Amino acid sequence: MKDLAHIYELEKLLQDTYNEAARSAKESGRYAIGSVCAMIPEPLLNLDGCFSVRLRAPGTGSLEMGTYYMTSIMCECARAILERALEGGYGYLDCIFAPDACAQMNRCVENIDKLKLCDNGRFFVTYADVPMKSDETALRHYVRQMKQYVLEPLHERLGIDTSDAALAEAVKRQNRLNRLIMEIGAYRREEKPRITGYEFAVLCLSTFVCPKEYMIPILEETLDELRGREPDAAGPYRARVVMAGSEIDDPDFIRLTEEAGAFVAADCYCLGSYPERTPIPFDEKEDALTQICRHYMEQGQCPRFMNTEKIRQRHQYVDALAKEYKADGIIYQQIKFCDYWGYERAYASEVMRGEYGYPVLSIDRPYTAGNAGQLRTRVQAFVESIEIKRLGKKGS
Repeated sequence: MKDLAHIYELEKLLQDTYNEAARSAKESGRYAIGSVCAMIPEPLLNLDGCFSVRLRAPGTGSLEMGTYYMTSIMCECARAILERALEGGYGYLDCIFAPDACAQMNRCVENIDKLKLCDNGRFFVTYADVPMKSDETALRHYVRQMKQYVLEPLHERLGIDTSDAALAEAVKRQNRLNRLIMEIGAYRREEKPRITGYEFAVLCLSTFVCPKEYMIPILEETLDELRGREPDAAGPYRARVVMAGSEIDDPDFIRLTEEAGAFVAADCYCLGSYPERTPIPFDEKEDALTQICRHYMEQGQCPRFMNTEKIRQRHQYVDALAKEYKADGIIYQQIKFCDYWGYERAYASEVMRGEYGYPVLSIDRPYTAGNAGQLRTRVQAFVESIEIKRLGKKGS
């Protein structure tokens, strides 16, 4: 297929922690808000006058300094982000809002704060407690935390309008972007998809690290382009998979998976489209903040939620995606030393294999796709096992 018009531009933006789109927004006078977790709802970080940037460390090499401050048994993602901050990659941020969700990422943010790695005279950090279960009591607590540790600091320290009307406008903008991403991703359902999983990963990840106003026109043009795009007569893929698990902020891992023969038909991982790009239900019957928090709490698929109902919901969610996108199998992946996903990957892999009947590949992977040989071999073997199972069904 012919390359998408904006794919090279976005690939280039993803190579830098302070990309040209973020730089332009900053130079226009807007505040740059650092984000490390989906449990701080994006609309709160993208009110008029500010824009959010999800922290990541593209092109990571050595983790020597990050390891010095955080030890070698802590999450490679957290250490990589601290390493990048020590190199000066996040000096442009005006603040970071962190949830008390992943303790290892919180240690990363604490080091950024204590070492004054974003010392621009204005920088500050707040930590908010976020739910570990999904019910009305947890929702009320969640709303209070977002008021106290996100909206009030934005208003009092940066002068941002945090009114209901401002929040409603931010949700409107967010939903416009979310719907575009979901419409683009829907083309992955086709028997001969007119968009690759890698291309979609580049588009989706870009929406987390570039201002929303920058991305919306690009997504609109891409959607128009896809409507007339002709898929290849015979694709190179031998199996369709759902990619689930912990944060993937490097599309090269998706590219590697597809080069090994597995088309990533759907995604359910941190910084993917499900559930983070599902539109937020919104009306005027309830205050804006409560509606936003309810959506993020009820739709959240992070293993941070530990009540039985949410655990079962995660399995049902992946099952529904696999059916909708006609997946032959599921890949559960986890960044090394990720506490939450370490448990979830092991348990969910067994559940989806034993109770739901899916072929499952379970991967404990490095933060970057640098160890490509071993990963590619494992994906290729998984694809072959799916093909063998498919042949067995035909022969029976």
